[in-house]
Amino acid sequence: MPAMNRPLRVGLTGGIASGKTTVAQLFARLGAPVIDTDIIAREIVEPGRPALAQVVAAFGQGVLDAEGRLDRRRMRDRIFNDPGARRQLETILHPAIRAEMERQSHAAGGAYQVLVIPLLTEGGRRDHLDRVLLVDAPEETQIQRLMLRDGVNREQAQASLNAQATRAQRLAMADDVIRNIGREAELAERVEALHRQYLAIASGETR
Repeated sequence: MPAMNRPLRVGLTGGIASGKTTVAQLFARLGAPVIDTDIIAREIVEPGRPALAQVVAAFGQGVLDAEGRLDRRRMRDRIFNDPGARRQLETILHPAIRAEMERQSHAAGGAYQVLVIPLLTEGGRRDHLDRVLLVDAPEETQIQRLMLRDGVNREQAQASLNAQATRAQRLAMADDVIRNIGREAELAERVEALHRQYLAIASGETR
């Protein structure tokens, strides 16, 4: 059950190219407030924001593009094979993301909220959530979507998958699962069913 005086919080997660954005959009169409930590992560490193200054102090001016914005590709390359650098970046960004997520959650209201947290399993924490909803897709489907979406080859797509938590780890954390294999009508039906379920939980009708 949600904590006193706040909406039910549903953490929406899933591997790369699993379909999280599509599912979040379906919940939004049903009227659920959606708070996306990927969007927050981009906003907090806009020029002039404290988090960007901290990133530059830690990693140098080389992580900025010609306009003074964070060069995301360069930053990803910097941390991809360097666990120490990745942890250093997370130490800077995660508290700022969490604070902004809490601010938006408090302002959004609603019977329940969907908090999109792609790396929820990797972070290992769910104490701020009431339920975890996993968007699950077969690995081959993820690879094909990644190759099409990002213009990468199979080896690069596989490397991106390997850098994340395993499917088994995500399933172990999930309370609810949406299996996304590309049938949009079935996906919408599943979201509508979960929408009704979350409204019932939020109202105290079920647990």
